[in-house]
Amino acid sequence: MDKMRISGGIPLKGKVRTQGAKNAALPVMASCLLLKGRKMTLDNVPHLQDVETMMELLRSLGVAVTRSGSGIVLDVPETVSWEASDALVRKMRASSLVLGPLLARCGQVVLPLPGGCSIGSRPIDLHLKGLTQMGAKIEIRNGRVYAQVERLRGRRIYLDFPSVGATENLMMAAVFAAGETIIENAAREPEIENLAAVLKSMGVQVDMEGTGCVRVKGVEDVHNCAERVIPDRIEAGTYILAGIMTSGEITVEDVIPEHIDALLAKLEEAGASFSVNRSASRNAVVVHPVKKLKPISLKTMPYPGFPTDLQPQMTAALTTSSGVSLVEESVFQARFLYAAELGRMGANIDIKGDTAVIKGVDSLDGASVKATDLRAGVALILAGLAAKGETRVENMEHVLRGYESIDTKLRALGADVAFETGER
Repeated sequence: MDKMRISGGIPLKGKVRTQGAKNAALPVMASCLLLKGRKMTLDNVPHLQDVETMMELLRSLGVAVTRSGSGIVLDVPETVSWEASDALVRKMRASSLVLGPLLARCGQVVLPLPGGCSIGSRPIDLHLKGLTQMGAKIEIRNGRVYAQVERLRGRRIYLDFPSVGATENLMMAAVFAAGETIIENAAREPEIENLAAVLKSMGVQVDMEGTGCVRVKGVEDVHNCAERVIPDRIEAGTYILAGIMTSGEITVEDVIPEHIDALLAKLEEAGASFSVNRSASRNAVVVHPVKKLKPISLKTMPYPGFPTDLQPQMTAALTTSSGVSLVEESVFQARFLYAAELGRMGANIDIKGDTAVIKGVDSLDGASVKATDLRAGVALILAGLAAKGETRVENMEHVLRGYESIDTKLRALGADVAFETGER
């Protein structure tokens, strides 16, 4: 399934339900390593390659992982391995999330430097700096992180940047630290709150003040826990944009509207037509047809700002707007690699440093394009859905890391899409 063929120009119609959040599931799964002879039960876990990689990584460390539908049970033995597999860690940057819990529990870790999407430098320096402040001795040799400590100590840690991964790693490391750990300028993403809920379910006192400060009081032991993974705000935003780009009328269900406030605000500014339906059981965003978006300017920022993981999809939507839009990327380097691929489809995008200048065109044309990373790949799929003619998106392995059953979901909305393997 290395290519997706798309016959564009079909307005999407119908309902699609949001999957569990990949970026919430991965740290929550890693946190199971804090358990000793206990179990973690998770619901609403998406079927994704990154989730499968994390399951393999946890198994390699000694955790028994069983899956049934959207549920996962993680049965953690009294003793786990503290040395992670090179092959598994290098598949996915989120593998670095085992560093904090393993160090807290075992007192030592050997972790290969992680891999993942090529969207610029995403070092784990902030993770290592925070752990060092908590008393860990850390060295990097031959592409591996070697960390050891007798027992981590609670400290006040100020993050130079509100890194999601660093916040999560330090929260987990703080569970067995002596005293209280205070993380200032912490990330505020909903996925952080989901991890905090899991730690509380284990019996850990976690306070989040809502202003970028997280307090964790260290404990001697934790107990069995159960939690639900939150809906994926990035997937929800992607399907909302798919409906808008195809002048469709779709309902995206199981959405937490507050999690996508920045996207909805920008879509409203651009003249999109949508409504938010709230109910006790399941919220939804309903997209109504519009012919053209108005040009806008936006800048990606840490949450609650506009998410970098929706920037490529939003850029794709603006390629056919009625004027000139500006999109500034302030979170990840090299996130505009996909712009040249959109250019093959007729988009007019000029990259100037960290800013894309997007001059709206009348329409896009189908072409053969290549995904350079996860979100870039899905942006090309959205462009293909809106384009005239046929589009083929190569390197679909990137997209499958973050989107569950994307072909099935799109076909249920009326799209003409199919996976292909090998040469035509």
